[in-house]
Amino acid sequence: MTTKAADRLKSDGWKIVDTSGFLHLVGPLWQRMVDNLPEYALITEDKHHNRRGLVQGGVIMTFADRSCGMTARFVSGKPTLATVQLDTHFVEAGKIGEILITRPRVVRSTRSLIFITTEVTVDKRCIAMANGVFKILKSDS
Repeated sequence: MTTKAADRLKSDGWKIVDTSGFLHLVGPLWQRMVDNLPEYALITEDKHHNRRGLVQGGVIMTFADRSCGMTARFVSGKPTLATVQLDTHFVEAGKIGEILITRPRVVRSTRSLIFITTEVTVDKRCIAMANGVFKILKSDS
């Protein structure tokens, strides 16, 4: 991770999200609240490149999926959800060293499903759009 990019995020109120498993390999993932809604950031590094030297599409999809899922968990107050569907449209390539940002928004929420949409952006450029459906799971208590 570039120190300059991390310093920029910290100065803008971002904090690193505690992660484990696969996302720990992809991240770190950053989060902040703006108008009581979560925003997420990912600093792209060399480990995120594809064969063309650009940001791998799977990284962008993982970032969109996790940020939408975390937002679904936040708005529902439920601890356990699962991605039922994630549609992703790649609009433009992301470059290594850029900071990806996503601001997921709830489209609709029912007792069992949450529909969320987001754009993955770099500055003012939209590089991907994603729509997800998340199932609220019963707790194992």
